Amino acid sequence: MNHPTILLDCDPGHDDAIALLLAGVKTNLIGVTVVSGNVSIERTTRNALVTCQLLGIDVPVYPGALGPLTAKPRHAEFIHGASGLDGPQLPTLQKKPERKPAAQFIIEASNEYSDLWLVATGPLTNVALAIQRDPALANRISGIALMGGSSTFGNVTATSEFNILFDPEAADIVFRSGAKILMAGLNLTHQFLINQGHIQHIRSLGSTVSMFVSDLLQFYIASYAREYSGRLEGPLHDPLAVLALTDPDLFKYSSHHATIELQGKYTRGMTVIDTRQTHKTLDPNIDLLTTIDSDGAFDVIYEAIRTYGGLS
Repeated sequence: MNHPTILLDCDPGHDDAIALLLAGVKTNLIGVTVVSGNVSIERTTRNALVTCQLLGIDVPVYPGALGPLTAKPRHAEFIHGASGLDGPQLPTLQKKPERKPAAQFIIEASNEYSDLWLVATGPLTNVALAIQRDPALANRISGIALMGGSSTFGNVTATSEFNILFDPEAADIVFRSGAKILMAGLNLTHQFLINQGHIQHIRSLGSTVSMFVSDLLQFYIASYAREYSGRLEGPLHDPLAVLALTDPDLFKYSSHHATIELQGKYTRGMTVIDTRQTHKTLDPNIDLLTTIDSDGAFDVIYEAIRTYGGLS
């Protein structure tokens, strides 16, 4: 089993919580950094802390950027609720955040661990700040596995995905940094839909953690039904950035050059991916995940939840 060394940069968020759950058993997780995104930094920090506490994941949690580098924040309470983790009954918070800024921890971790992957499931502000302060970081780490962007459609605008559009300037810094990038975009995550049947199976596992996860995901798919399709199902985005490292055989990918659009009236935040087969194409800077074995991925998630079965 592949247990990569990772630092998880996230903005919990229901699907971030599932990514954290996976990271706790499937990786050598050295720490969690938190960014403003789905909700404010105060709420994403609290959500990361309470999820670690509930799951028994004993790693430090570092609050990061209060908002985008230059853009105006636009949160996603319409999906995640006012708290960012609406749905389950959460325990009283006891775990405390670290005082060191997230970007500083990212830099220090990149110097300490020669095989470090950054897994980014929120806006890329923290990662961009770290690269701005220490550009050599991009070549020290093994790479960045991120959930963001799309080679097809957007979910905030017709062309732009939430994490990239929240801070396009940060994404531009990261995509131009020279770091190896594995990109799990909407073109992939919308192949991985969680529905009532999956949630019933999770609930049937009968542990405190399975109850937490099922309540979490029940709220999540209800939000998607209300805001989008009308069907009780939703794409489970963020865990795929973790699974891309721990279970790469579940995926297929292709390599391309990607650019972040910063100016377009209708296309700001778009990941412009060059799929042309021509000698004029720029050198690839991303590995674009294109397909997923959804049944296999759900089996991995079920098994991870079973691993937490003894917690109470």
